[in-house]
Amino acid sequence: MDLSIGEVARRSGLSVHALRFYEREGLFANPVRRLSNGRRVYHEEDLEWLAICLRLRSSGMSVAMIRGYIDLVRAGTGNERERLELLRRHQDDVAAQIRDLQVTLEVMREKVRVYEEHVARGEADRLWNPSHPDGGRDSAEVIRVCEAASS
Repeated sequence: MDLSIGEVARRSGLSVHALRFYEREGLFANPVRRLSNGRRVYHEEDLEWLAICLRLRSSGMSVAMIRGYIDLVRAGTGNERERLELLRRHQDDVAAQIRDLQVTLEVMREKVRVYEEHVARGEADRLWNPSHPDGGRDSAEVIRVCEAASS
């Protein structure tokens, strides 16, 4: 079934402009077909591939790295080990991002806890306020949480 660029935009959540960018950057597994009037024609497979590309982008994979992966896919069989290595490297990068985000989440939880306590006691004015005599005392606790979470 042929799909217009507008239909692909609606179904993918991307703008028409973004779809044109993806095409210019060579991020579709197959070249986008055009009608005699120049209108782009997409297929269901293009949407499926686009979903994979969007997931790779949202995980932090660069456009260049996605293009490299697509080049391997387009080349056909015989380069599966290269594809696997590329995906393993990115998997390791994503795992590192998740670890970093876990540390950040712990810091945020600690900050929320500290602020909740101080707001409940009516002492919020001293938090991270260098001009307050007791200002910023919670910073040592946050540093402790960061160090514990990253070890």
